[in-house]
Amino acid sequence: MTNPTYEFTRAITRRPASSITDGLRAEDIGTPDLDRMLAAHADYVAALKSTGAEVIELPPLEAFPDAVFVEDTALCLPKGAVLMRPGAPSRLGEVAEMAPTLRQCYDEVGEIKGPGFIEGGDILVTGREILVGRSARTDAAGVAELAEIVADWGHSLREVFTPEGVLHFKTDCSLMDAETILSTKRLDASGCFEGYRVLHVPEGEEAAANAIRYNNLVLMAADFPRTAEMLDREGFEVVQISNTECAKLDGGMSCLSLRF
Repeated sequence: MTNPTYEFTRAITRRPASSITDGLRAEDIGTPDLDRMLAAHADYVAALKSTGAEVIELPPLEAFPDAVFVEDTALCLPKGAVLMRPGAPSRLGEVAEMAPTLRQCYDEVGEIKGPGFIEGGDILVTGREILVGRSARTDAAGVAELAEIVADWGHSLREVFTPEGVLHFKTDCSLMDAETILSTKRLDASGCFEGYRVLHVPEGEEAAANAIRYNNLVLMAADFPRTAEMLDREGFEVVQISNTECAKLDGGMSCLSLRF
């Protein structure tokens, strides 16, 4: 039996646009370099394809500097997809741009209509439930509306809380397999992963917590040697991809694709 939490046949990505230099960021640690970002993005897409998956590569959207981070626009589940409603006003238009592609891939596409808001970066689908972290980009009304939609597809949803100063829930965690979560100590300390097997990223490598399990691979940001070593020791096949430019926009591995 396949595991719908990390075994996928398809992914959607979007090439970075030159407007990426105007992307949102919590703090300014430098302007992203487009050429470097394009090179890293190509490595990312190649890694997804190396597992045998089909990758739908969408063109850049100059009008939306953050559109490379497609994960925030939707939640993809086995029975259907749900279009999100981003908490950042400048990103609302990205959802309409993604909708036609998802409607080609799925018979059922739900939609968060509001007034609440929710972004895909706050949603972690595990082997037993959907965890949604409340954050500056995801509010109680958005979570409640999503819970109603996914209940029809047989999913249970649990609301948890993203630490203060952390952009998205998945900034600080990722799924390694159906029962194993890679997390920062600060997020795990909230008790949200009780009952799961949790691997802590080493001190000083907190940014490595945003990784993705995609079929046989774990894609993680390069330059976090202790995390890579730990995952290797745990038996995971690790692919390291440069994340220096996406990190300037608070982005990571999970943000760059929709996986289904």
